[in-house]
Amino acid sequence: MRAEQLREEQDAVDRRYARLDDLRAQTADRLRRTRRVGPSGSPQNRSERDAFATLYEDRLAQLDAVEQRLTFGRLDMADGSTRYVGRIGLTDPDHTVLLTDWRAPAAQPFYRATAAQADGVRRRRHLVTRGRVVTGLEDEVLDLDAVASGETDATTLAGEGALLAALAGARTGRMGDIVATIQAEQDAIIRSDLTGALVVQGGPGTGKTAVALHRAAYLLYAHRRTLERSGVLLVGPSRVFLRYIDQVLPSLGETGVVTATVAELFPGVRADGVEPDAVAEIKGRDVWRQILARAVRQRQGVRLPAREVTLDGHLVTVDPRDVADAAARARRTGQPHNLARATFVRDMLGRLAQQYVTQLAFPVPPDERGEVVEDLRTTREVRIALNLAWMPLTPQGLLESLYTRPERLAAAAPELTDAERAALARPAGSAWTPADVPLLDEAAELLGEDDQAERAQAAEDARRRQAELEYARDVLTTSGAGALVSAEVLVDRFAHSGPLLTTAERAAADRTWTYGHVIVDEAQELSAMAWRMLVRRVPTRSMTIAGDLAQTSSAAGARAWGAMLAPVLGPSWRLAELTVNYRTPAEVADTAQEVARAAHLPTSPLTSARRVPGSLVVDRVADLTAGVVAHARAALAELGTNDEGAGRVAVIAAPARVNALHEALRGTDLADDLNGGSFLDARLAVLGPRAAKGLEFDAVVLAEPAEVAREGGVGDLYVAMTRPTRALHVVAAGELPEGLAPATGPGQSSQAT
Repeated sequence: MRAEQLREEQDAVDRRYARLDDLRAQTADRLRRTRRVGPSGSPQNRSERDAFATLYEDRLAQLDAVEQRLTFGRLDMADGSTRYVGRIGLTDPDHTVLLTDWRAPAAQPFYRATAAQADGVRRRRHLVTRGRVVTGLEDEVLDLDAVASGETDATTLAGEGALLAALAGARTGRMGDIVATIQAEQDAIIRSDLTGALVVQGGPGTGKTAVALHRAAYLLYAHRRTLERSGVLLVGPSRVFLRYIDQVLPSLGETGVVTATVAELFPGVRADGVEPDAVAEIKGRDVWRQILARAVRQRQGVRLPAREVTLDGHLVTVDPRDVADAAARARRTGQPHNLARATFVRDMLGRLAQQYVTQLAFPVPPDERGEVVEDLRTTREVRIALNLAWMPLTPQGLLESLYTRPERLAAAAPELTDAERAALARPAGSAWTPADVPLLDEAAELLGEDDQAERAQAAEDARRRQAELEYARDVLTTSGAGALVSAEVLVDRFAHSGPLLTTAERAAADRTWTYGHVIVDEAQELSAMAWRMLVRRVPTRSMTIAGDLAQTSSAAGARAWGAMLAPVLGPSWRLAELTVNYRTPAEVADTAQEVARAAHLPTSPLTSARRVPGSLVVDRVADLTAGVVAHARAALAELGTNDEGAGRVAVIAAPARVNALHEALRGTDLADDLNGGSFLDARLAVLGPRAAKGLEFDAVVLAEPAEVAREGGVGDLYVAMTRPTRALHVVAAGELPEGLAPATGPGQSSQAT
């Protein structure tokens, strides 16, 4: 019976791959025909050609990205119908549904139906595939009455075999999706409402990152018209982390999500400088909103001695009292500094013009004083005097002046101690750091820019856009491509002169760009000022915030969600918790929890999905380096080899020890395993706990855990202990942290049972 079922499912999978191949061929043919038109015709015709070429390129990329595990599920419904569930929706040429998109409401029972609440499902089947070949079936019968009556084979009750097989699979240098094995508590979060901020709290291995990525794909499917123009922003802790997850969304059929780190969110600034954690913590404090506002105000209407200027033989005076009055009037506009400066300058030029005309032998009506004002504005001495009184500022200039001018920082930041202000001091021209970026963004909000030219351009752009929208709707109606793309997206992407920037490129170049939804991973690491910057990017406050308070490493990070988020989100956020650890064996996870609780970290409830006997090894050694090499060799040997190059081991140590261990391993027979361009590509990686955050490995060799805890905190140790999917080898020459004591003497292995 099982062989017959496998043949039946292979036929079903083959039909769906055949349809995928047909769609690829059709799209590729349309792309070739569109490109053959060449760069001829009117600008409008060229725009139309470029628009459709990019449309077909995007569609072809989507169809290519869903090749692996295209069809992974089947629902047998109580009404006798059958639904196949997969990565994207497919229909045959007669528009009969062949494959239901996993995000569609019709696919929801695949993830949520239970025997107690079957949701009309009799049987849920997981299809296990390798390439295009069906290799196994895992069934869950939800209609137990059907089993009793003999309508369904009771032997097909396989439980969570597909999930456990996925968990036990060897890891590669890239994160895989979980679309075929999403669990009910994860699905509830993925399909949660778009509105408001959702905090996803969960311990290590609960799938926070995977859930956040699948939520991005789901929201783009369910709310495409709302999100496709403004986009979705995904903020990760590092560029390495973003590279680690970069294949997940394309494999789910989505390529339009903008990814960035906090350090990359201020256009034109490369924030690659390094500074002590203590300095970054100072810069992350919410008090900087007052410090920067005060620093800006102190540069407005600066009181200077009276300055006399001669124009055409007539003397006018830049009087400090006039400066104070004009500055007060400019501040009352409530505009940012550089926009309010325009008001200040106009007021002062009017006062100077009045002085000038009162000295003339003939009257000059107010409406004829424009020439006088223009002469004053272009007079060098007047420009210098007004600039000194109210200087136009850039965010970079303002912030650097605070770091390089102790007297200015002291005047603007009385809340900081002398020692804290001294820690912030640095030479002019120093590299910007990631902690500077939120301060630059705050300064940009306070300063603004003179946007008169931009306003005029915006009005012209709006008129042109309306005309292009009407044309695009006609083109889409005629071509029949309206089901693939909206007129708005077509117009936003292309203009008469050819392709414009993508959403990601436009957003990266525009600090004021606002998104329809923002997803933040490892959110516990963000400072108060970083949260202020992120919330500016999403005025609707529609956010997915994934993190674990127990894994906070940054001194400026969160210790409680309410305390961190209330200042920027108020009460408009809700909490959802993930409680099942799918990554780490119970033996390892339970010990990591003991270590965290002993240090009073705010751990979340955590239940491991599986036990792996012998997965925790604690080895007390006399020579740490030799012990690490031996355990790395043993861990690699346990993984064996395979054709796909999967299976990875990480040596995690305190940052001060990483380089020495790397060199020691390079001098052994394991040198080839260290090669790969980056630690994401190598079978054997050596890194610190913060670099490992968010990543996972088959096995981890943890060197001197007490040293990791001393150097970075127990939160770093907790992170390091929870990276493996199969085994954790703890190697220590010194004392062990509380909660990690071995059961045997020095030099012997202690395996958890």
